[in-house]
Amino acid sequence: MSSSRTIICLLRNDLRLHDNEVFHWAQKNAEHIVPLYCFDPLHYLGTSCFNFPKTGPFRLRFLLDSVNDLRASLKKRGSNLVVRRGKPDQVVGDLIKQLGSVTVVAFHEEVTQEEKEVEKQIKDVCLKNQVKVQSFWGSTLYHRHDLPFNHISRLPDVYTQFRKAVESQSRVRPVLPTPAQLRSLPLGLEEGPVPTYQDLEQLEPVTDPRSAFPCHGGESEALARLKHYFWDTDAVATYKETRNGLIGVNYSTKFAPWLAMGCISPRYIYEQIKKYEQERTANQSTYWVIFELLWRDYFRFVALKYGNRLFHLNGLQDKHVPWKTDMKLLDAWKEGRTGVPFVDANMRELALTGFMSNRGRQNVASFLTKDLGLDWRMGAEWFEYLLVDYDVCSNYGNWLYSAGIGNDPRENRKFNMIKQGLDYDNNGDYVRQWVPELQGIKGGDVHTPWALSSGALSHAKVSLNETYPSPVVMAPEWSRHVNKKPSGGSGPAARGKQGPSHTPKQHKDRGIDFYFSKSRGLKTSNEGL
Repeated sequence: MSSSRTIICLLRNDLRLHDNEVFHWAQKNAEHIVPLYCFDPLHYLGTSCFNFPKTGPFRLRFLLDSVNDLRASLKKRGSNLVVRRGKPDQVVGDLIKQLGSVTVVAFHEEVTQEEKEVEKQIKDVCLKNQVKVQSFWGSTLYHRHDLPFNHISRLPDVYTQFRKAVESQSRVRPVLPTPAQLRSLPLGLEEGPVPTYQDLEQLEPVTDPRSAFPCHGGESEALARLKHYFWDTDAVATYKETRNGLIGVNYSTKFAPWLAMGCISPRYIYEQIKKYEQERTANQSTYWVIFELLWRDYFRFVALKYGNRLFHLNGLQDKHVPWKTDMKLLDAWKEGRTGVPFVDANMRELALTGFMSNRGRQNVASFLTKDLGLDWRMGAEWFEYLLVDYDVCSNYGNWLYSAGIGNDPRENRKFNMIKQGLDYDNNGDYVRQWVPELQGIKGGDVHTPWALSSGALSHAKVSLNETYPSPVVMAPEWSRHVNKKPSGGSGPAARGKQGPSHTPKQHKDRGIDFYFSKSRGLKTSNEGL
């Protein structure tokens, strides 16, 4: 090994030390390692169709947390995180020239066009400078080379077929150890400042006390969250019952934001689940966490198979639907002013916190595509802007699915907003939390304010079209549920410290039944965990 052999480890969505093959490989093959993160200006432009900002304030805060956390961890191990602003290929080219000792640039592969374009540009720069490129696959639970399909084109178009094949024929690779020490940076290389919100022309987000995700970014926080959810509280053992909740932090794992930035490895979660099952309990809830990780894998492999069709108006099936682009309707949806309280509550939670429950995502996506008939890409790009846990493959995969033009075209469900609201927010607590102008309406009546008498509205201090809008659209199927609601606070009492975030008892097994009953179709998850 030459005494000056330097490897640049280009980090993107892999902001962790544990189970990170890039670091693992570089540590064995280098004299000096340069862990590098670039704030790529491309990530702060507009989305491709509707020009929403690509990175919103909540995700940016989470990213800055994650970058700072990784820098602190590297410093403890004799290294540092080099941070630069600029296009990754230009930054890498400059470092190669500046250091004169770079032999390899290593990174984890991504699957969608913009990320692959960055990889191509890096390879071009390295070729020009006679530097090797070493890439790894590290974003999924199952490694792409371990899939039981001869070629990615043979990936099934139905999730259940994929799941059964990998569960019976593939294995999850073991977690790579976390290095105790890392090779040092080359002498004289400056770490570079982590940019501020102002540097990136963003406003710092305000933390809302109602947030279901009041967590910080970074590997340390991710590992602490897993410890809390698995080992400290045993919340994972009831995940199946609570995962459709709406209020509070512990109704679901909340791993998705850390998974999206690579602060936690899906293989590490799997390893911890297996350990938990051995030492504590194994049940449908513990399995369900793995099941959700498999959905995440599936959408990534779907993106690998279909490429840019993931972003096409007609979707994976090239299905022509007469989508509308009514900006007035879109604004009502974005701002939580549709006049449908369950939709509005979810959309306001997203706008004010960067987070929304799995149940909420499925509903607002169905409402945008099936009730309003709007171009699904409007919704996908709005989520891309705001979600703290935005992951390109899961986001677009789920939106295609909701729009009925993604995987498994047999499944073309339309959610009934009123029934869903009553099923999962039976007493209306969630709606009142996010739509305070309806706080005077007690019980489940809050889901259908337009159906109340003028006296009841007046008593609740609600004036339709003045303090709260009438619905922008009315679906005929809603009327079946208007008179079947608990009202006046007669709904279920808060259940323990999680309160009404629990799934109502009559629905708690529905998910498992849906997936494992032979007579029924496939049901989707949304955006992972």
